[in-house]
Amino acid sequence: MSPTLPAAPPPDIEQRINALLAKMTLDEKLGQMSQATGLAVPLSEQNKEEIRKGRWGSFLNAGGAAERSEAQRIALKESRLGIPLIFGRDVIHGYRTVLPIPLGQAASWDPELVQAGARVAGREAAAAGLHWTFAPMLDITRDPRWGRIAETLGEDPLVTSRLGAAMVRGFQGDKLDAPDSIAACAKHYVGYGAAEGGRDYNTTWIPEIQLREVFLRSFDAARKAGVATFMSAFNNLNGVPTSGNEFTLRQVLRKEWKFDGFVVSDWNSITEMIPHGYAADEKDAAFKGVRAGVDMEMVSTSYHDNLKALLAAGKLDQKLIDDAVRNILRVKFRLGLFDKGVPVAAELPAAPEEAALGVAKRLATESLVLLKNQNATLPLAKSIGKIAVIGPLANSPVDQMGSWVMDGQAPEVRTPLAALRERFGEFRVAWAAGLKTSRDSSHDGFAEAVEAARGADAVLVFLGEEMILSGEAHSRAYLNLPGAQEALVDELAKTGKPVIVVILAGRPLTFQNVAVRASAVLYAWHPGTMGGPAIADVLFGDAVPSGKLTVTFPRTVGQVPIYYAHLNTGRPPSESELGIPAGTPVDPKGFTSKYLDVDFTPEYPFGFGLSYTSFEYTNLAISTPQLRTGTRIEISADVANTGTRDADEIVQLYMHAPAGSVARPVRELKDFRRVHLKAGEKQRVAFLVGAGDIAAYNATLQLVAEPGKYQVWIAPDSVRGAGGEFTVVP
Repeated sequence: MSPTLPAAPPPDIEQRINALLAKMTLDEKLGQMSQATGLAVPLSEQNKEEIRKGRWGSFLNAGGAAERSEAQRIALKESRLGIPLIFGRDVIHGYRTVLPIPLGQAASWDPELVQAGARVAGREAAAAGLHWTFAPMLDITRDPRWGRIAETLGEDPLVTSRLGAAMVRGFQGDKLDAPDSIAACAKHYVGYGAAEGGRDYNTTWIPEIQLREVFLRSFDAARKAGVATFMSAFNNLNGVPTSGNEFTLRQVLRKEWKFDGFVVSDWNSITEMIPHGYAADEKDAAFKGVRAGVDMEMVSTSYHDNLKALLAAGKLDQKLIDDAVRNILRVKFRLGLFDKGVPVAAELPAAPEEAALGVAKRLATESLVLLKNQNATLPLAKSIGKIAVIGPLANSPVDQMGSWVMDGQAPEVRTPLAALRERFGEFRVAWAAGLKTSRDSSHDGFAEAVEAARGADAVLVFLGEEMILSGEAHSRAYLNLPGAQEALVDELAKTGKPVIVVILAGRPLTFQNVAVRASAVLYAWHPGTMGGPAIADVLFGDAVPSGKLTVTFPRTVGQVPIYYAHLNTGRPPSESELGIPAGTPVDPKGFTSKYLDVDFTPEYPFGFGLSYTSFEYTNLAISTPQLRTGTRIEISADVANTGTRDADEIVQLYMHAPAGSVARPVRELKDFRRVHLKAGEKQRVAFLVGAGDIAAYNATLQLVAEPGKYQVWIAPDSVRGAGGEFTVVP
C-alpha cells in the first residue's frame, strides 16, 4: 500500500496555507500551536469564546461527540478565519473494540493483521468525530521494569519498524482525508524506552551509532509509511531533553528525513524542561522548544504566554513561528478538515461490529505464546469431564483490556471464564478466584480453590498482573507474580491434577517456580475484548498457538537489561558455566562474563514460542558465497512440520558480522516470515538479502556494508537455527 502522505505536498495545499498565514494575527498563530484538554460537557461559554478567538488549535481527550461537533462548528463558522480544530485521543490498542496491548500484538509477527487491527480502531474513532491518535508507540525497550513496555512492540528495531508502519497504514487508511481515516502519531521521539533503571521519564544515554541503528529506525519506518505527525518525548537524551533537542528534531527529522508534518510535545514536556535542568523558566522553555522544532505544545501554555514577548525582544525569529503553523495547517488540510464541513455528532454504536470483534479475536489468538507444554498437556480434550477455573484474572474484564483503554466497555469484554462456560456449561466449569486481586497476599480463598481443583480433571489457573500494574508511570522494581499467586499454585499442584497456567500481564514477568509446577504455560498478555474466546480456542485445540516473543524474558530482575542483540565480551561464557570460578587473579580460569548465582541466559529468548506441532530446520543454502554491492543473494532452508497438526511457523533470519570497524551484536534479526505448513509438509523458505539489508554504521557514522565474513541463521528463535556464512566483497 502506498504512503498516505505524498512525498511533495500538492501545490494547492501550499498555496492555501500561504494565503491563510498572510491573514493570521500572531495570537491566531500561537493558538494553532496550542493544544488543550478541557471541553466542558456541554460546552461552556468560555470554551465557545476561546474557540471563536482561535485560542486553541487542537484538543485532546476532551468532550464527547456532541461537544466536538459543536466546537468544530464554531471554529469553522464563527471564528475569524474558519480554521478547523483537530481532535486527538489516545486510541492506543483499539477504540470501542479493544485489541491486545501492542506488546501482545507484536507477538503475532503479523503486519497485515496488526494493520487490520489499527484499521478497526481508526474507523471506530473517526466515526466518533476524532481526527488523530497518539499512536503507534515506536520506542525500543530492553527493560521490562518500565511500565510502558506494554505499549511497545518489543526490543527489536526491525519488528517494531514493520509492525509500527503497519499501524500507521491501518490508522490512516488509503487516504488521510477519507471519512474513516485518522492521523497517526509516531511517539515518543526518541529514546524514551531506554530510561535508566526502568523508571518512567528517566534519563537516557544513547551513543549516536546505537541511536541511529536501534532507536531511530522504527521512527524512520513510520515516516516512510506516511505518518502524519510525530510526538517529542519526555526524556532527557544525552543531556538534552527530546522536546528541546535540535539534533533529533531539526537535523534528523527535518533535514535528513524531510518530514513535513507537525511535531506535538508530550503532555507538559515543554515546561518539564525546567526540572530537567535545561530551561531556566517557562520563557526559556518556550524558546528552546520552538527553536528545536516542536510545533504544537500539549497542555502547558508556555508558547502562548511567552513567544510574543520573545519575538518583540528580537530573541526569536518569526520564521520559526510561521514554519510551525505551516506544518500544523498542512496536516489539517491533508485531513480534509477545511473541506469536510461541520461534522454530525456521532455516538458509540450499541455494540462493536462482528467484523471488528473477529479481527480482535484473531489478533488475540495470534498473540498467545505457548511457553511450556510438558507431555503435550495442551490442547485439552473437548470431552474432558470437569474443569476448574482458578485465579483473579479469569473473570476480570477491566484487567483483560489492559492499560491505556479510554473507550472500551467492560460489559462487552468476553472473559476466559465466560468463554469456557459458554462452551461447556456452568456444571462442567467450577470457578474459584482463590485471590481477590493479583496483589492479594491473603490465603483465605485457597481452600475453595483447592476444593474446585480436586473435583476437576484439569486446572486452569489465570495469573499475572492487573491493568494498574503496567502502563505509564507504573514501573516495577520486581517482576515476580505479585501477591500470593505463587503460593496458590503450590497448593493447587499438591492436588496432583494437571495445572495449566495462563498469564495475563502487561510486561514480561519472572515466574520460574510456577512454571516448574505447571504442566503448561500460556502467555496471554492483556488480550483485549476477545481474549476469553481466543484463549479457550487455543486451550482446546480449535486454534494452534503461533505467537513468538518480541522481548526477552529474564530469569530474574537482576539480569535486566537483557536482550538478544547484545555485543559480545572479550571473555564470553559458555552455556554450562555457573557458580564460583575456579581460577584466581593470577590464574583467571573461569573468569568470564556471567553471574555466580543464576545462569546468564534468558528464561525465554527473543523469538521463542512453542506450537502444538514441531518444526525442523535443515539444509541451509546460500545462492552464492559472495555478495557484491548492487546484487542480492538468496538464503534458504527447509522448514518441516514434523508433527501431526497443521500450523503456522514464524521463520526468522538472523546475521552476525564476526569482525568489523565497529563490533556487531551476536545476532541481528534481518527478516521474518509467517509460513503455514500442513502436518508432515516441508517447505523451502527463502530470503533475498542485499548489501543494504546488512549495512551498519561504521566508526565515522557512515552506513555501509563492510567487506568481510557474515554468519547467517534461518531459525525458530534467536538462539537456534540452521547456520551458514557468506562474504561481502567490494
